[in-house]
Amino acid sequence: MNMPILLAADEAGMAQATQRLMAGDTVALPTETVYGLAARADSAQAVASIYRAKGRPDFNPLIVHVADVAAAQALAEMDERALTLARAFWPGPLTMVLPRKPGAALAEAVTAGLSTVALRCPSHPVMRALLERSGLALAAPSANRSGGVSPTEAWHVAQSLAGRIGLVIDGGRCDQGLESTILALRAGAGWQILRPGPITQQQIEAVLGEVPTAAQEDAGIEAPGQMTSHYAPGKPVRLNGSTAHDDEFHIGFGPVAGDVSLSPTGDLAEAAANLYAALHASAASPRPRVVVAPIPHEGIGAAINDRLSRAAA
Repeated sequence: MNMPILLAADEAGMAQATQRLMAGDTVALPTETVYGLAARADSAQAVASIYRAKGRPDFNPLIVHVADVAAAQALAEMDERALTLARAFWPGPLTMVLPRKPGAALAEAVTAGLSTVALRCPSHPVMRALLERSGLALAAPSANRSGGVSPTEAWHVAQSLAGRIGLVIDGGRCDQGLESTILALRAGAGWQILRPGPITQQQIEAVLGEVPTAAQEDAGIEAPGQMTSHYAPGKPVRLNGSTAHDDEFHIGFGPVAGDVSLSPTGDLAEAAANLYAALHASAASPRPRVVVAPIPHEGIGAAINDRLSRAAA
């Protein structure tokens, strides 16, 4: 199977990536969260290439990455709450689901037929440079096959999408290692976290000065990462296991050492950064099952447990 070309994030690599993106091709590249599979968000053909490479269900919308607030305002209606959140957390790992602007230059497949669009202004220098060099808004879900473990290193991408994409920009290991927090701002008032991530509910409450509203029962899938089964290593996963059976690969945390540890010191930020690398290691293990040590459900631990519960679904 043909492996994609891996290029460094130097001038030659960035020039080739920019050229490919502007021509409507897909390019895998690092963000501060995970590696993304990027394509221009205004081209139906380019966006279709993302879905084709990932094998992604067409009802699952994509996050659109923008260079700044002005670029976001060209695509979505941003009220004062959205602007306040952007001032607090952009560039960074917060995605906002906002009303799509009429006539916005977005392929219909990006929003999966919804009247909203998910927008993020990333902080990673490689992604920021490509947004600025190309002048494009870039749709960029995680650069892996749909439902699988998200990639935090270039070789994860090459292994998952071999034969499906042509170019990966290798920017090293991702800092956060966990996808962005996705926040829906409801019309008039109210907000809801659709996907936990590095920006915690407590941080958002502190900025907005209000607690989240109850989930909308009939909302369906409004954003990436909401499918019940997701982030799976391709074998059964058991949670909250302090010990492992003989046929289980053990992912440890804190005092539970395991075969690999998310964080020997019990640091949740370190655990988030190491989560997908550990799941990749479990997938590569000859043992047919996986067990994960208990993770505290506080702060970013809520996001880690969200990913693990979907991996175990």
